[in-house]
Amino acid sequence: MERSTIVRVREGLHARPATRFVKLAKGFESDIEIAKAGKSVSAKSSVKLMLLGVKELDEVTVRADGADAIEAIEALIGYLENPQAGLE
Repeated sequence: MERSTIVRVREGLHARPATRFVKLAKGFESDIEIAKAGKSVSAKSSVKLMLLGVKELDEVTVRADGADAIEAIEALIGYLENPQAGLE
């Protein structure tokens, strides 16, 4: 399963936002990847995610394969579209 979105994280996915995204991804059993401009990396690796260079307003695709794939994609896309939700 996969879904694309436009990143609304103001700083892009580096340092703290990448750590939050990876922590969220690691909460799921599914294999999860994030792709930008044809390059795909594990959503469970902070280093690989930061090397992908995702910036605000970039289009990305989140792919998940596993028992909780739907929930994983919904949660990760939710974070990318509204990074402040649930962080209060």
